[in-house]
Amino acid sequence: MLQRLRLFLLSCGGAGLLLLVLCLGAQNLNERRAIALGIGRTAPLPTGFIVGVSAVLGVLSGGSLAAILLPEKQQ
Repeated sequence: MLQRLRLFLLSCGGAGLLLLVLCLGAQNLNERRAIALGIGRTAPLPTGFIVGVSAVLGVLSGGSLAAILLPEKQQ
């Protein structure tokens, strides 16, 4: 149980740090695009920010899934 919690917190911390660096790096990007959703459009965001957010979500979901699927130790 402790190993699962440690792995989950490590993945959340890593994703948070990646998101922080991504937000700091996206400050000076000039080319901005809006994403067309089914019912509307998003705010204009830099393309690199959109790709980076998907990478951060991948790190977070992968770490969470690894923590859930980690086998328990047999005593």
